[in-house]
Amino acid sequence: MKISFWSRLLDLISPRLCVVCGNRLAVTEETLCSKCYLHLPRTDFGHNLYENVMVKLFWGQIAIEKATALFYYEPHAETANILYELKYKNHPEIGVVMGRMMAKELKNSGLFDDIDAIVPVPLAKKRERQRGYNQSMELAKGVSEVTGLPIDNHIVRRTKFVGSQTQRGRWERNENVENVFELIDGNNISGKHLLLIDDVVTTGATFVACAKEMQKASHVKISVLALGFAKS
Repeated sequence: MKISFWSRLLDLISPRLCVVCGNRLAVTEETLCSKCYLHLPRTDFGHNLYENVMVKLFWGQIAIEKATALFYYEPHAETANILYELKYKNHPEIGVVMGRMMAKELKNSGLFDDIDAIVPVPLAKKRERQRGYNQSMELAKGVSEVTGLPIDNHIVRRTKFVGSQTQRGRWERNENVENVFELIDGNNISGKHLLLIDDVVTTGATFVACAKEMQKASHVKISVLALGFAKS
């Protein structure tokens, strides 16, 4: 990759730092330094998209075709900074970079085969105004850049803001997101295979609530992709 003189000069004047370890990034690096990228605790669910721990999380709740996440999320680990900076520190560009990374690593896994469109899990309007962006949409943009798949954020909407899920238990999370999504136009997605994208999966409650609403349309297939997957 050819680096321009101005990019090198800007990097000299205002050095960029790795979001995980805080060390200075090389001019050719984005968001993660090479060392942190190499040691990212990857789930490797892409080796078996139809039967892994993440897929099993949804068994008995919703019908899911394929599911995977890039890395294991642990709240107090250094790698949690990726999600923290993306969601709470006004860094939407991290989402785009990590979306591209996910897509490149999963491009040959079969995840994107027969997918018609990418659907970012929507935020409530109040939360999106507060944050200035939807982190799931930023991830979707990165995935779309690499795969060429279209993004459709007019399929389902979030009807209300119910507060953070962070401190809630499994059953509280399920109750917290129940009935907060609304299908906009089921005819538009009838017979399609959609890839639902979110930042992190803990209990899977948000994915379940959103997917259930989408599956009110006829013959809709859903696969799911997340940046982080929390170990139970």
